[in-house]
Amino acid sequence: MRFDLISIFPDFFASFFEYGILKRARAAGLVEIATHDLRAFTNDRHRTVDDRPFGGGEGMVLKLKPIYDAVASLNITHKRERDPLRESVILLSAQGHPFTQKVAHELAGLDRVVLICGRYEGVDERVNELLCDRELSIGDYVLSGGELGAAVIVDAVVRLLPGALGHPDSSRFESFGVQDTDEIELPGDPPRTTHGAGGILDYPHYTRPADFEGHVVPDVLQGGNHDAIRLWRRETALRKTLENRPDLLEKAELSKQDQKILERLQYELGENRKE
Repeated sequence: MRFDLISIFPDFFASFFEYGILKRARAAGLVEIATHDLRAFTNDRHRTVDDRPFGGGEGMVLKLKPIYDAVASLNITHKRERDPLRESVILLSAQGHPFTQKVAHELAGLDRVVLICGRYEGVDERVNELLCDRELSIGDYVLSGGELGAAVIVDAVVRLLPGALGHPDSSRFESFGVQDTDEIELPGDPPRTTHGAGGILDYPHYTRPADFEGHVVPDVLQGGNHDAIRLWRRETALRKTLENRPDLLEKAELSKQDQKILERLQYELGENRKE
């Protein structure tokens, strides 16, 4: 897989891609990441990439021509003929669709992704019309530019590539992960350390020491009852989701047992609020 990042600050990414999973994935040849200086595609001595907005208003807008030329230099297929299952050109913008784990999985299946980092007040809308397949945002807040968003997307996508993580299931069984579908644990079986989340948050994790200044790891995790551990993990995952991201429960893959657990947790939460 290859990422091409277009930015007025290409050096921003210099250290980000030199650590951890991204560094290992690049070294293993799983992904290629190239950065491109937008100012290199200007023709004036000031290397101007922005101009005042038509219609008036505050701020400056990134110009179409430098971005158009930068994308053209990458020899990516023209938008009208582009295969959406192989290539994608994306604009990072506060006005974009939310970037989610589902989108990360979609992008991980492509051969090539071009990320255009917005700046200033915005980007000439014709960039979207002529070049981009989609517009993405990493959250409901405004950043100084798209570089942070691009870095987040690269990290989230690369860790989904086969071979990027130490264990093939690490990216499946975590927060926002898929539900278990191909591996069924039977009663009494040792529980896996990770489970398909089915669209909810992950359960809490603990490691040694078991007791740190009176803060003790839950007894159930120190015992040998595998069924109890499995139930505790699912319940605490549902509790954390209910408390931190209740919106996820609307689309989560929940079993009848999950529903019963949620009803009890919602009742307990309501009682605690009364107190």
